[in-house]
Amino acid sequence: MSGNICIVDDEPSILNTLSSILEDEGHQVTLAKSGAEALKLIRSEPPDLVILDIWMPEIDGLETLKRVRQQFPNLMVIMMSGHGSVETAVKATKLGAYDYLEKPLDLEKVTILVRNALHQRKLEEENLNLRIQVERHSELVGDSPVMETLRQQISAAAPTHSRVLISGENGTGKELVARAIHLQSPRRSRSFVEVNCAAIPETLIETELFGHERGAFTGAVAQRRGKFDLADGGTLFLDEIADMSVATQAKVLRVLQEQQFTRVGGGKLIKVNVRVIAASNKDLRQEIEKGTFREDLFYRLNVLPIEVPPLRNRCQDIPALVRHFLRIHAEEQGMKLKEITDGALEVLARHDWPGNIRELRNQVERLMIMVPKPVIETADVIPFMPGGQDGAIHRVSALDTYDSLRDARHAFEREYITHRLRDNGWNVSKTADDLQIERSHLHRKIKLLNVELRPEA
Repeated sequence: MSGNICIVDDEPSILNTLSSILEDEGHQVTLAKSGAEALKLIRSEPPDLVILDIWMPEIDGLETLKRVRQQFPNLMVIMMSGHGSVETAVKATKLGAYDYLEKPLDLEKVTILVRNALHQRKLEEENLNLRIQVERHSELVGDSPVMETLRQQISAAAPTHSRVLISGENGTGKELVARAIHLQSPRRSRSFVEVNCAAIPETLIETELFGHERGAFTGAVAQRRGKFDLADGGTLFLDEIADMSVATQAKVLRVLQEQQFTRVGGGKLIKVNVRVIAASNKDLRQEIEKGTFREDLFYRLNVLPIEVPPLRNRCQDIPALVRHFLRIHAEEQGMKLKEITDGALEVLARHDWPGNIRELRNQVERLMIMVPKPVIETADVIPFMPGGQDGAIHRVSALDTYDSLRDARHAFEREYITHRLRDNGWNVSKTADDLQIERSHLHRKIKLLNVELRPEA
């Protein structure tokens, strides 16, 4: 893993030696001969790692470290000194240094320490991004009883190292639950590695999980680490595990039992400490009866079962989810946030949403883009409901759906005009004749009601 490294020392020989070693390792190196020069370089372009000498004239290393940490609290800093003492090392650590090196430098130790520091920085960045993603895009929104229960289950499961089996329909947010468990767990500073078992061909799943050695098969030109290896110390999320073959299930079971494995084409045992969270949209007990899922693996995984409720069982959360998605799409599309009326929310809340959260989110994005007004009203929502224009009003089937007589009238006119346009092959003149109104008047209605003048795909 390469990175941008700033070396700070007033001794030219140290600068030259370290820069040569680190550049040979593939890193980009910048040099500073004083604390003041280092602070200037770091402010102009923050590096991934700073290697900082303690004993320097004017601003010493500890003072430089203090100023760096004030301005860049997440920046990795390794201290070094030719006058090392336990007291100095402790002080540097308390000020936020990642580690401490003594001169004369052991160059092998330097390269290992640099590699570890950069790896730690990468993990912290990944987890920060993961935390931001979960906070911004979390679909664990709502105050319904089933959601309160789900959050309680996540909070109870997260602090442990026990395996979790998440069940739920497609689109309910099983992956999000897995990520939330990881972020609340003692493993949150380590990797969260995901494997979609349904998306990987059976011929590749073993290599994906366990890795392979160089020359293990045609095309294996280099050693490759598998997902179990990459998740060491962290969490491995096996999504759609019911789609894994019985043969691969046996190998996964062995890893869970022994916490060790061999790469494809290799003989060396690799020990790992991995927490496995699995998920499936299928009933695994039924899969066991059909002979497509191993019963012993099921019991290994089903230590802490969590079921994610479908959206139809938490309809009262839909308004909060819709507003949440409106904010997200406004940010992602660079658009101004739109409001939505209670009547429009009622229309959305009455639908079953067989695609669950995923379907609702797509629908909100569609409304955000296609409705040109700053406020999304009932009449705007109905034509976009699943199933197309025909029968939309009948599906809603409630007079109190509309916020006003104007909304109800507009909804009916829009539906009726669209129906007549479709019958007339989207010919405006012919439709105007059928409706017994002027063509110009129909054009005004089409524009006012936002009727699309094209056949539905």
